[in-house]
Amino acid sequence: MKHNFFRVSLLLMVLFSAIACKNETKKTEKVKTLETIQALNVSGNYVSEDYSKKSEGYDWVSIAITEADNNELNISVRSRADKKNPTCLFDTKAFKKNENSYESTYDGKIIKFKFSEENITISTENSDDSNMLYFFCNGGASLAGTYKKINEELDQQQIDLTKFMKVLNLQEVGFNVSSIRKDDKNMMSIFTFGLEESEYSESFDIEGEQVINAEVEDLNSDGSPELFVYTQSIGSGSYGNVYAFSVNNKKSMSQVYFQPTAENDKINKGYMGHDEFSVVENSLAQRFPIFKEKDTNTNPTGGTRQVSYKLIDGEASRKLVVDKVSEY
Repeated sequence: MKHNFFRVSLLLMVLFSAIACKNETKKTEKVKTLETIQALNVSGNYVSEDYSKKSEGYDWVSIAITEADNNELNISVRSRADKKNPTCLFDTKAFKKNENSYESTYDGKIIKFKFSEENITISTENSDDSNMLYFFCNGGASLAGTYKKINEELDQQQIDLTKFMKVLNLQEVGFNVSSIRKDDKNMMSIFTFGLEESEYSESFDIEGEQVINAEVEDLNSDGSPELFVYTQSIGSGSYGNVYAFSVNNKKSMSQVYFQPTAENDKINKGYMGHDEFSVVENSLAQRFPIFKEKDTNTNPTGGTRQVSYKLIDGEASRKLVVDKVSEY
């Protein structure tokens, strides 16, 4: 009897040890999985399957990912452009949902970007909206699909050199905003469609800057829209700037004056870049960290300043002036 008791005890000890070991293995695997997800680097270049056959004349599409502030990504879709017009062209900012998923919104619909260590997959949140991904391409192509990450620069001899492109519409007036690096110059182009008397078509030398977004809104509620193009300096400071334009009674468009933040004594104390712009209701809003005297460029300690601008009529042209300033 005693012999059987010790045998059962021994069996139970072995069983509990096996269970404990199995649970410990699961915990270890779980920790490793979490570490892998947390360490996932989504920045880089991703390409469609035919990129490997580009030397044979095959068309291809690329997705360039760079990190922005506030857990956001800048996503730039470009394709081959040396033999024909680009297949796909799209720029967006995606917001983090979890460690390997980001989302952007276009025309009220959600585009999903799911990352693994080697791939990015693009789809829509709602399968019924998937046709929207054909809008950014031509020839029956779609952005939907999986793209493989490569550890090299994209082929600069073949790729579309457009740095930014966005089409906007409001109050029956359309705007096309684009920038391109060409002949060693960084140029931004803006043209309108739908104005009654004189369409606007101008190019600007924005050397040292890059276009990051554009918005339209009727800021002064006069029945005609305003266009806002946001740029950011290239470098560690990331100084923001605004190119603003106002439509005149739907007949023509003129540039609006915006005083650079560094030159504006009302708001520039403690300013060292890293600012963001957006249209909020009938105001242009700006937000940036406040740097104290001994702060480094990467570690501001003075809180955040938020500035609201209103559009007014000036002597020669309309201009954006500081309306409200708050700090927190």
